[in-house]
Amino acid sequence: MADPSLYTYPSPLEGYQGLEPLPNEKAEDGKSYVNPPSEKKSEAYNAFVSPITRDRRGGFDIHIYFQQNNVEELKFATELWERIRREFPELRIYQIWAGPRGPHIIGMFEVNLFTPEQFGAFVPWLVINRGPLSALVHPNTDEEERDHTQRATWMGQPIPLNLKLFK
Repeated sequence: MADPSLYTYPSPLEGYQGLEPLPNEKAEDGKSYVNPPSEKKSEAYNAFVSPITRDRRGGFDIHIYFQQNNVEELKFATELWERIRREFPELRIYQIWAGPRGPHIIGMFEVNLFTPEQFGAFVPWLVINRGPLSALVHPNTDEEERDHTQRATWMGQPIPLNLKLFK
């Protein structure tokens, strides 16, 4: 993970200043809060937020890792790769790399997601079906190192990356 102090962050409330205070009323479950209704759903349901790309690269990459010298992990990764290709043919799914590739120091394959709908369907599916494998989920912006570190999310055990390639 990158040192957060390397980056600047706009206020999460940008564009929401000066609104009525939110109610402190609890919802029916007695734990969560009642939120005021919105006039429309967030645009994030329809398109990835800026600066995530909306081009041929896709908005998110998911790298699914395996120890290439572990016969059981290689078999599971190969079966998972086939299952993803069959169940999610609309996604871009790359070949299985049985060794280092780019900043990835062990075997992996990559899946690209292009829409929030694809993200919302595939990520929960992968949480349940990734088995013993780790997965790196990162956005695609014009800041590759930041995308692979500070903006990244891991499923399973994080795998070190060769960040020298981004320098």
